[in-house]
Formats: sequence, structure tokens, C-alpha cells
Amino acid sequence: MSFHLAVYDTLADYEYGHAAAHLPGGVTTVGPSTEPVTTKAGLRIQPDLALSELRPEDSELLILPGADLWFGDTLAPFARTARQFLAAEVPVAAICGATFGLATEGLLDDRGHTSAAPEYLASSGYGGGAHYKDADAVTDKDLITAGPTEPVAFAREIFARLGTFTPEVLDAWFRLFKDSDEDAYAVFAAAQG
Repeated sequence: MSFHLAVYDTLADYEYGHAAAHLPGGVTTVGPSTEPVTTKAGLRIQPDLALSELRPEDSELLILPGADLWFGDTLAPFARTARQFLAAEVPVAAICGATFGLATEGLLDDRGHTSAAPEYLASSGYGGGAHYKDADAVTDKDLITAGPTEPVAFAREIFARLGTFTPEVLDAWFRLFKDSDEDAYAVFAAAQG
């Protein structure tokens, strides 16, 4: 299985960590090119491959974190790639600013979704306002969306869509990381072997 994490300058470091850390085998990073990118926190990441090399048939998932660069055309190629993934029925998970990019691309016009706020996405000019849900994270078939303050709920939706954990273990994982529920630790730890 290959899970792909998009990386680009101004990437919001905190949005993808819970998901990436628990995907079996980890993630392969995809950048605009294979040149290093610098995240919002100043970390330099060397992408494993360039976006032009990424094909839906070689992936199980594309994760699109937020970044300042989603406001404009710089990251539009990632939104177009998301369109290809969704057309091929390969899941796409977008959080924060990436939801704005998908809205701009028209990918939220007919799918249930969430983001930071409905007004935030409305400023993109998209036509999907009727499908906006006031929720931590939303899954609509192969599209997962979340607002900027919900990286744990975002990861939960990814794991649920991929079947990464059984429902009992997923519930324990979520309670552990979202609520620091110490009773959930035993269930999650036992499942990890």
C-alpha cells in the first residue's frame, strides 16, 4: 500500500501528523518537484517524488494539508490531481486550506464537506454551500475534509475510510488522542501487539 502526503512551502505541520503516524508503512511525500520545501514551522522536507510522477493507480490515499499557498494558483496542480484521484475512486483527504483549494477546483460543489467555516469556503466562489456540514470532519464517499483545528478527527475519518483499525480500536484510538481517555489506551495498545 502506498499513501501519499502532499508537501509544499508553508505546509501546516500539525495537520497531518496523527494520520501519517498510524498509516501502515508510513507515507510517501509528494512535492511540486523533488526540490526541498519549507513548512510553516521552518522544517525542510525533501519530497520523495514530484507531483507529475503521482498516479492514482499507484496510491491508496492522497492527503492534502493546509498551507498559505492554497490562496492563489500555486497549489492548483494538487487540486487538479485530487480531481483525478476522485475520478479513479481513490480517497482524497483535505484539511484546512486544502479544502479552499478543492472548493476553488469545484470538487466540493456536490459532495458533503466541512472546513474552517462556511464563510471561508464561500469566499472561494464555489457552488457547494448547500453541502457544507458543521462538523469536525466529514467523509463523503472518497472525499474526507476537516477544519484546521481537527487533525485528530481528520485522522479518524481517514482510518475509518481505509479500514486501518477495527471499529473498536478506532474508537479507542480517537478517545485516546482526542480526549486523553486512559481507559482507551489499553484497547489501543493491545491491538498494536
